[in-house]
Amino acid sequence: MPGAPDLRRGGGHRPAPLAALAQRRHPAGARQRAAPAWRLRPRADVSAVPSPVRVALLGCGTVGSAVARRLQDRQERYAELLGRSLELVGVAVRDRSLPREGVDPVLLTTDAEALVRQADVVVEVMGGIEPARSLIETALRGGAQVVTANKQLVAQQGEGLAAVAAEQGVGLDYEGAVMAAVPVLAVLRDSLAGDEVTAVRGVVNGSTNYVLDLVAREGVAFGEAVRQAGELGYLEADPTEDLEGLDAAAKAVILARTAFGAQVGLDEVDRVGITGLTDEDFKRAAQEGTVIKLVASARRAGCGAQVAVRPEALPAHDPLAAVRGGTNIVVIEAVSAGELRLQGAGAGGEETASAVLGDIVRAARRVR
Repeated sequence: MPGAPDLRRGGGHRPAPLAALAQRRHPAGARQRAAPAWRLRPRADVSAVPSPVRVALLGCGTVGSAVARRLQDRQERYAELLGRSLELVGVAVRDRSLPREGVDPVLLTTDAEALVRQADVVVEVMGGIEPARSLIETALRGGAQVVTANKQLVAQQGEGLAAVAAEQGVGLDYEGAVMAAVPVLAVLRDSLAGDEVTAVRGVVNGSTNYVLDLVAREGVAFGEAVRQAGELGYLEADPTEDLEGLDAAAKAVILARTAFGAQVGLDEVDRVGITGLTDEDFKRAAQEGTVIKLVASARRAGCGAQVAVRPEALPAHDPLAAVRGGTNIVVIEAVSAGELRLQGAGAGGEETASAVLGDIVRAARRVR
């Protein structure tokens, strides 16, 4: 273009090199001012300290109080695991005046619904169907992760609640609902996810197993064994749920759903309790070299499952026959893995709390 400077030949104005500009601003030997202190300090990173995961606890009985204590005792451990702390923001109870050992009274509240609405993770250990179901649904619809150890609720309402959780993009965890600290659901759901489980059977009710063990090994009359189990706390004041196999049936339903993805309800369980057993049944079993156990079983059947709970006379070599007292055992059969056995305490405050706490950690990892 005519009249335009030729920058390649040095014609016209050329911008000074950066080094030259620096020399002009700060000539050699000139004293330079130090940068202000506020410019030297790194900018505070607000995201460097993540906010705590707020945990609400519904219920403070044997299991709930154990969970509350451990959440407070193991704060440093959980913070290390998660990279952020777990903060117990409240414990919903029916009566605040009752003492709860190891639980700060300031945390107690009777307003469970308000507590649920301020938590990232809601832990239900109050038992029963209502208000537990409604509170869990409120929590899920509010975007909270939910943990429960309520086997009857999961067996009766679990599929509906799981649908709500999926709709809201949150989790519903319930490892403690089946065998307390024994991680049978984790094994079925995660460890055997690449395998094909064909059957699950076990002794999953410690109360009835304690009764049957007294009769078989110590020769105690059946009625007396039931009485002793009640006195020692193995049976509730109303032992119907245990003795009639309702507890074991709920656990069998959860196992079947987890193992096979089967849509099975409590009313589909072939259930017989132990109340119909007589001393003659135990004498006959002893003569035949067998042991009577209340067995819960689930087998794959097409797209569904066959689920049963009933007393069975087992040969002495059966792994279920050897389980003693309040101990639980489950035997899993899978195509590739073969036979797997999981055994341990199936009840107890600390034992169930162990499973609940594991679920809390899992749930907290999903909190954003």
